[in-house]
Amino acid sequence: MAEKLADKLEITELLYRYAELIDAGDFDGVGELLGRGTFMGVAGAPAIAKLFARTTRRFPNHGNRTRTRHLVLNPIVALDGDRAAARSTFCVVQSTETVRLQPIVVGRYADVLARDENGWYFTERTVDVEMVGDVSEHLNIDLA
Repeated sequence: MAEKLADKLEITELLYRYAELIDAGDFDGVGELLGRGTFMGVAGAPAIAKLFARTTRRFPNHGNRTRTRHLVLNPIVALDGDRAAARSTFCVVQSTETVRLQPIVVGRYADVLARDENGWYFTERTVDVEMVGDVSEHLNIDLA
């Protein structure tokens, strides 16, 4: 039982680490975190980092951060030996000079993970965007 709880905690911390890296604007870190698997079909750390650098706005006058908070909520982790599946809800809030503090996007993450001698890692992450607000200060792309 304690081992299962430790595994679930380690996996949950990976979910939270992703949010921390995105908010910090550390897209190389995001690439490394997800790079052993795929993110929305994109594979490999350099390609994933490049995807985030191309699509997500950073604010140089604010430490190159995204000025967002990705809140990861209600994580549910199912273990199966050295494999696991996790699902969670996310809510992204942002505040800038032109966007007042507000939720800008809400959705769900679906993750597949595996464990080796170094611990748990992502093998696949997909994102289901369910609600979109004003992402004009967050994304460099048009979601439409």
